[in-house]
Parts: sequence; structure tokens; C-alpha cells
Amino acid sequence: MKKSFYIYILLGSILISCSGDFTDLAPISNRNEAEFYNTSDDFISAINASYAGLQANGVYGRSYWVMFEMRSENTDQGPDATGLARQFAEINTFTENPLNEQITAAWIASYDVIANSNIILDRIESTQIESSLKERIKGEALFLRSLMYYHLAIAYGNIPLQITPYKQGEELMQVNANEVYNQLIIDLKTAEEALPVSYPESETGRATKGAAATLLAKVYLTINQKPEAETVLRRIINNYNYRLLDNYEDLWGVENENNDESIFEVQFLSGGIGQGSSFTNDFSPSAFLQTGSGFGRNRPTDGLVNSFSTEDLRVEPSLGTSYINPEGEAVLANYVKKYESDPQTEYDSDINFIVFRYADVLLMLAEAIGESPEAYELINEVRDRAGLEGLDENSPGTFEGKLLQERQLELAFENHRWPDLRRFGLEQEVFTTTEDVVDPSDVRELFYIPQRELDINPNFTQNN
Repeated sequence: MKKSFYIYILLGSILISCSGDFTDLAPISNRNEAEFYNTSDDFISAINASYAGLQANGVYGRSYWVMFEMRSENTDQGPDATGLARQFAEINTFTENPLNEQITAAWIASYDVIANSNIILDRIESTQIESSLKERIKGEALFLRSLMYYHLAIAYGNIPLQITPYKQGEELMQVNANEVYNQLIIDLKTAEEALPVSYPESETGRATKGAAATLLAKVYLTINQKPEAETVLRRIINNYNYRLLDNYEDLWGVENENNDESIFEVQFLSGGIGQGSSFTNDFSPSAFLQTGSGFGRNRPTDGLVNSFSTEDLRVEPSLGTSYINPEGEAVLANYVKKYESDPQTEYDSDINFIVFRYADVLLMLAEAIGESPEAYELINEVRDRAGLEGLDENSPGTFEGKLLQERQLELAFENHRWPDLRRFGLEQEVFTTTEDVVDPSDVRELFYIPQRELDINPNFTQNN
């Protein structure tokens, strides 16, 4: 199922830009562009290159989980702050500067996908390829571009909004995040209309109506347009054929990928072809657990571990708190389990990254409609699978507090926590109630614009 799609991705990945300058917002191809963007196969290869870009270390391969999980109180780097770990530790403690390699990699790799998608959208209009395929590829390109822009807007706020291919000498201008979100609403509505509900098995992994709609709803919630989000979320629930799996543990592992709850996943494939994921080795605490080295990165904090009740069925599939080292000794240490596998080679796992799934849709709908019996029913549908008693208006805490905690526990390590904290305005507050190395006064909403972008574009304004 994954292999058919990945043959195309591997062939198409030659189109991804390897530019050293942000201003080169166009993909570099081994073929002359005028000769390439003509046939259906050309455009299929080109859109597959955009999918391949999601695997990059600057996107879902690494930087996104550093910036959207480790930035929050969910996870930390642990005591190691040397070498590569230094970059993670700085982001975790809000001590990074504009030279930090992870925030730079995220900017470059996200704009690479955007650049490739812009070329596709520009060139495909004048071609004579079959109309339904043309519309589908346009929908895919709009979704992938929007997915990148959503993360860039959450992370950096004031960014260039480039929706046409870059022309040499063009001056790039920053816009505020709301302008980006407004563009995403336009693009995602178009994408949802153009995309299919599902694909043949050989095409599993491509963007669907559900994927575009889920991101659209998330954008609406981000800008506090809850009635609009509610409309979209009800459409997903009623029309797009997703369901909660019966058992939480069945969400995880190579054998469970692209299941009925999954809305969009970044596809990875092992086999020494440069398509494998590194999550297993990055997150595992010991070489005894997995092939190669285990670095114990993205380590669940004690605060997160203690937020789970002992009855919660999500604990065992999500995280561990101890392991046996190669010497046979028991070691107390928190670590992520959702991405465990047994790769033949270090940093070459089959494990996908789930970007959106149906549980998120249910919890977003509860957020959109606000405290009400229906909202608690939606939350309790998620809690029931976890083996927990239901919540209602008489349960301790505010509605928002209960909802946000449920999102934290259900979606831990899936890159939702920092965007959630930003949307709820709780970035500083969560660090006042945790025994953490972060001083709440050091917490910043936005990451720094990478220094290289300021050097190239002196008109850019740095985030404080």
C-alpha cells in the first residue's frame, strides 16, 4: 500500500529545492522546467515531491516536534545539552537565538514545500491534462502549501506570504499571521472541494477532503471563528467516513498506519532509500530497546506523566517511565512510545507521523460549540475509549481547562500542544504551575525569524 505511492515520491523528490537562500523560492530540477511541466506524469511527480518534502528534518522529520512539543510543558530534552541536543534544549528553555539550527531548518524546509507547490499551481493551469486530475493535483498542492503556512504562522507570526513562484529580484514582505490565515481559508475551501473523500489503496497517503477540512477547522479556531469551525467539523463527522478505533493502542505501530481514524499522515518507508523516519531512535532511551542508538529526546515531563490517571488506557501505548538497559539494569526514565518500531538500520524506520486524526476533530467540535451537553458528549466519547468516567458541568475545573487537558493527554507527542497553548492564550500560565526550568517571564509566543533571513532581507522585522 505504501510502496506504490513511495516509488513515485522517490522519483519526484529530485524536484525539491536545495537552495541555500530563502529568496530562491523555486524548485531546482534536473530537467529543464519548460520541458518538464507538461504531462500528467510530470505533475504527479511534482506533487509527490511536495509530499516528500514533509519528511525533511526541518519539517515532520524533526524540527516540528522540537518546536511544537518540546517548546511546551509536554516534553524536554533531559540532562544532555551537548551537540545536537543543545539545539533542542535551547528551544525547550526559551534560550535559543536566531541562529538556532532547528528554527532555521523549519523555515527553509517549509518554504521548500511551498515553493514546489507554487510552481505546480502556476504551471498546471495552462496544461491540457485531464480536468479531474488537474483539479485534484491543485487541491493537493493547496493543502500542502497551507499545511506549511499554518505551522509557519504559528511559529513565527510575521512571515512572507508567497503564493506565486518567486521572480528573481522580487522584494519579499512580511505579513501578520491573520493575513496568512485568511489566505488559508480561501485555499483550503478550494482544496476541500477539489479533493476526493478517499483514494484507491495504491494511492493511500494523499490529501483528502477530510484533511483539507480538518486544517480549515483548525485555522478557524485559531482566529476564533468558532461557528465557521463548527460547520466544517460537522461536515467531516457526517460525510467523510472516519471513526474512533475501539482501542487506543491500535493507532500505533507500522501495522496500524492509515487506519479508519487517521485523516492525514506523513508517509515514511524504510529500506535504505532515504525515506525512513528517525522517531524510533530519537525517542527511545536505550539501544537495548531498538536497533542502533536511542537518544531519549522529546522526553515526557514528570508533569505530563502525572497528569494521566492510573486508569487511563492511553498511558501504556503513549509513554514509558522505566526500561531495562543493555546491562540488564532497570532505569527510571520517561520516554515516548507512540513511535516505537524495530528498524533494520538506525534512523530508517517505517513509522509514519500522524498529522490529523478523528479524535482531534471531536475535541475541536467540542471547543467550537462551547460548554454544553453535546460538547461533553464529544469529550466523553474520547474519554470512554480511554477507560475513563465522563465529564460534565459539575466536574472540577473550567470547561476550557477540562477540554485542554483532554487534548493534551489524547494528542500528546503529535505536535498539537504548542499551537493549543497559543490558541488558548496559556503559553505562560502552564509554566507557572510546573516544576520546570522555564521561568514564565522568559516565555515568548513566537520563535525568532532565522538570522539568515534577516541578512538576506534587511527589510524584515525580528520577533521580540
